[in-house]
Amino acid sequence: MLAAFATAAGGPKPLDNLAVGEREMPAPPRGAVRLRTRAASLNRHDLWTLAGVGAPSTFPWTLGCDVAGTVDAYGPETEERIPLGTPVVAHSVVTCGVCAACLGPDETSCRKFAMLSEGTWEGTFAEYCVVPAMNVFPLPADLSFEQAACLPTTYLTAYRMLFTKAALRPGDNVLIQGAGGGLSTAAEALALAGGLRVIVTSRDPAKRAAALTRGVHHAVATGKEAVGEVLGLTGGLGVDAVMESVGEATWATSLRVLRRGGAVVVAGATAGADPPADLRRIFWRQLQILGSTMGTWAEFSALLSTVRTAGVRPLIDQTYPLAEAAAAFEQLESGEVTGKLVLVAG
Repeated sequence: MLAAFATAAGGPKPLDNLAVGEREMPAPPRGAVRLRTRAASLNRHDLWTLAGVGAPSTFPWTLGCDVAGTVDAYGPETEERIPLGTPVVAHSVVTCGVCAACLGPDETSCRKFAMLSEGTWEGTFAEYCVVPAMNVFPLPADLSFEQAACLPTTYLTAYRMLFTKAALRPGDNVLIQGAGGGLSTAAEALALAGGLRVIVTSRDPAKRAAALTRGVHHAVATGKEAVGEVLGLTGGLGVDAVMESVGEATWATSLRVLRRGGAVVVAGATAGADPPADLRRIFWRQLQILGSTMGTWAEFSALLSTVRTAGVRPLIDQTYPLAEAAAAFEQLESGEVTGKLVLVAG
């Protein structure tokens, strides 16, 4: 079968570690299901793997966290929860299932927390892939395979940031840093579907204009003037929460635009991971700094329900045939992406 895989990890040019070629079709073990891949979306995680962050111990190793496809075969002694041939999307988080965290309300605290393409699970950038049987969900009606493949990592991360970590409710104000990227466009769509008042930032006028056409309420330029503009838009009170994945370049703004008791939810640091903490502001205004990674099985189920009822449609920048995965990786690395990049396998 055709696959996109790592042949090594690390080095000065991580993309040199990527190969596209034939690999043996995987056999699903007990508790797993094999999917015929129809679409799989790219994430920064895939670039990190090539760079050596959380890299596998053996090669070759198929990359990819997200997948939508059809049920092809179950492993031995595995309950066939969903009939063969059914279109599905897979939750990309894998946990042990037996520890205290897994038996509680939030299995993302499992000590063996991993994603597809980590640990013992190879990834989804292949014509067939294997995932835990409990991780598959029927494809939401009227959603394409390509759209569904965007949900498991990026849209789930945004959902948890907005509605679990920040606990935002209709009418609340949210600032989303860095308009245009996969996570920010996911947060935009879900925030609007949840009845929030959405403000986005970008240094690029074209990206601000595009965000306004997608329905956000306000788009402001990053920089010194951003704080005053956001405070003005909120009657001087500040926003209820900031969705932060940029890091050093926007951190000061994120803290200064919050209302008293507001929250910054952090799920990335693409522009630097060590900004000044500004602890005086944090304790005096009783601000919350909340880390967020991926989401639970229950949150993924809730995300799919939201997608169905609110008509959310993931924004896709471009699709590539699986055979052209190298070009997709190059575009992702360039940062010239609005929304998501998707590989199509059939």
